[in-house]
Amino acid sequence: MWNDKRYHTLDYELKKIFGEKTIKLSIDGNFTCPNRDGTIGRKGCIFCSDRGSGDFTQRGKTITEQIAEQKQFMSKKWKSNTYIAYFQNYTNTYDSVDNLRKKFYEALGCEDIKGIAIATRPDCISDEIADLLEELSHKTFLWVELGLQSIHDKTAELIRRGYCLEQFNHAVEILKSKNIKTVVHLIMGLPGESKEQMLNSVKYISSLNIWGVKIHMLHILENTDLAEYYVKNPFVILSQEEYVNLVCDALELLKGDIVVHRITGDGKKSDLIEPRWTLNKLNVLSDIDKTLKIRGSFQGKNLPL
Repeated sequence: MWNDKRYHTLDYELKKIFGEKTIKLSIDGNFTCPNRDGTIGRKGCIFCSDRGSGDFTQRGKTITEQIAEQKQFMSKKWKSNTYIAYFQNYTNTYDSVDNLRKKFYEALGCEDIKGIAIATRPDCISDEIADLLEELSHKTFLWVELGLQSIHDKTAELIRRGYCLEQFNHAVEILKSKNIKTVVHLIMGLPGESKEQMLNSVKYISSLNIWGVKIHMLHILENTDLAEYYVKNPFVILSQEEYVNLVCDALELLKGDIVVHRITGDGKKSDLIEPRWTLNKLNVLSDIDKTLKIRGSFQGKNLPL
């Protein structure tokens, strides 16, 4: 369907656009988050580490320095001249427009940077910031990532997300009006959610005409409030087999033109409490491929006619 895959991978899409392997470089823009600085809250989302979900980035170095070091490191694994600067941790549109413009353009000024990916919160997309993003989209390949995790209000409250579904929808509409590619994050295995609820989140985002999606299993990390919650309120952790089947179910409900940026994730080994099986990322990906093949299935197979 998409070269050797039964789902629309980011690797496939970027090779189609740039003609070669495209490498993402994880960048720390030295931002914070309204869910940490007191604007909304001070503890962040319940699952978020003290690095703001950017455990593999390097705070304290300039963007130019980070890009140079990341390129050198990645060159040991892949040979390519095409890179995306990925502003990953905390909230990467939570600053003044002038400061944001300065940081994003610093990244664009580095050699072989062909695009920018910006991870942020829906409640941090103002009209002025959307105008800046539109400006960037006319100069480079750009996508914006929004952390939704779940469409369900009870879950959002439990994980201390700090914004409602209506705010998410509003941000999607703003970005869509600017023709900005939008990627939505979903987490499987959040406390108390049933399989039906998780798949309803997938159905919902599939209906929004977004550009891409990221799916991964909930990680319980050391020194997070989720770790404390798990001790006091033990909840079911999906097995690898359950997760693989759930992801295959999710892929079958996604429109074929939605780019799948991620279907598993790997937490920092030293900090990961559960589920430990996620550390073997290649094994999880292989099981998803095998299960889709056994099912005779593919992305979008079970969409309503």
